[in-house]
This record gives sequence, structure tokens and C-alpha cells, in this order.
Amino acid sequence: MNMPLFSAIFSIAFTVLIGVLMVILFVNDYDKPLYVFGAVGLGTLISLPIAYVVTKKLSNLDGK
Repeated sequence: MNMPLFSAIFSIAFTVLIGVLMVILFVNDYDKPLYVFGAVGLGTLISLPIAYVVTKKLSNLDGK
């Protein structure tokens, strides 16, 4: 697997997911640290498979 590509895609997916989860939390008035840390953990767990699948799909492109 292409680790530089994986880390770049993971960084993008992680940032977007954390942003979405934080907006959802704060709009619904869940502002305690436990909820924030839970959102970070959930964002990590969701973004890892997303980055893996996208990296695999991009690595299989041969440009022909």
C-alpha cells in the first residue's frame, strides 16, 4: 500500500469527519469534553477504512 497517499487521504477524511461531528455536537448542545473526545475517536474509526478503500482504489488506477 502507498503509505504517503494513505496518510494524505486519512488526514483529509479525518479533518472533514471531525468537523462534521463537531458541528453536529455543538448544534445539539453537547459541549462536554467526553462528547468531544468521543467524536474524535469515532472520526478516527470511521476515517481509517475510508482512507484504506480510497487508497486501494487510487493505487489500482493505471492511467490507460
